[in-house]
Amino acid sequence: MIEWEFSTADLAGLRFAHSPMAEVVASTFALRGGPSAWLQAPWRSRVAPLLPNWPTLQAVLLGPRGYAPDFLTPPPRAGRPTLAEELAEVAATPLDQVAEQTIAGWAGYDTPPEIDRFARDPRAALAVLLAEIRAYSAVAIEPLWQRLRAAAEAEIATRARAAAEHGARMLVDELHPKLGWNGSALLLRYPDKQGRWSLDGHELTLLPTGFAGTEVYAMPDSPSGRTLWYAPRGYGNLWTSGKQSSAEPRLSALLGPTRAAVLTLLAAPHSTGDVAARLGLAAGTASHHLTTLRDAGLATTQRTGRRLLYQRTRLGDDLTAG
Repeated sequence: MIEWEFSTADLAGLRFAHSPMAEVVASTFALRGGPSAWLQAPWRSRVAPLLPNWPTLQAVLLGPRGYAPDFLTPPPRAGRPTLAEELAEVAATPLDQVAEQTIAGWAGYDTPPEIDRFARDPRAALAVLLAEIRAYSAVAIEPLWQRLRAAAEAEIATRARAAAEHGARMLVDELHPKLGWNGSALLLRYPDKQGRWSLDGHELTLLPTGFAGTEVYAMPDSPSGRTLWYAPRGYGNLWTSGKQSSAEPRLSALLGPTRAAVLTLLAAPHSTGDVAARLGLAAGTASHHLTTLRDAGLATTQRTGRRLLYQRTRLGDDLTAG
């Protein structure tokens, strides 16, 4: 087990974000297999045969050491960055750092031409890698993007709500079966690793990452900040076919099919316009259902800028869980 120094005072600097590049990198780990492979089997069977189309990405992220260069996943500057924004930051990485970290992933092994190019011409090699990441993301990530982002949003909102109701420690309590917190350190239950890490004055950014699956990934040494990736609750639903759960017919019988669909959608925060667009409702109809759910204690509201967002309460969560 690893103890990562994290005291009650560090809660003040804790951030949540959802990173497209974290999903990209974690998805390449998922292609190796692992405990979540059975969940992701349809996705893996679709994407894995296409990997030869991206030889530089494959060499950098699927090398023999199972290593991902830190420069590819800097801590997000904003809570909801786009892939383009993150790639622009990656492109600004000092070239000596790009070359060093990329080559390190093949230490002790014969390097392929795609890796050798980082030593000879890191600028050109990085440009190729960024282009391949864009192409890979369009095929592997974008078809799932709405689900990935909604799952992260729901996780972040649920954490914030729990902290508001029960105290700040709920931001980190019971994040993941492989994580614990004793008030002074995060406990990373890695069976084959021992040690103690420090934040070294950095804030910690938590990244709910659907492709993390059953694993927890920590970046304790990056000069740009510290991050911890873990899967949001319900991540297994990311790869389901979208068929009705056994709870949905009962929920429809209780609330009516439209209101049940609205409540189901509110696993993540949505505005009236979002709900209307997603379910094909008139704005007035969506507003009526949302107000009814709020008045019944099944949804709550939070204003973000000019947007009023609705999300399920704990009671709403329990009801939809059936």
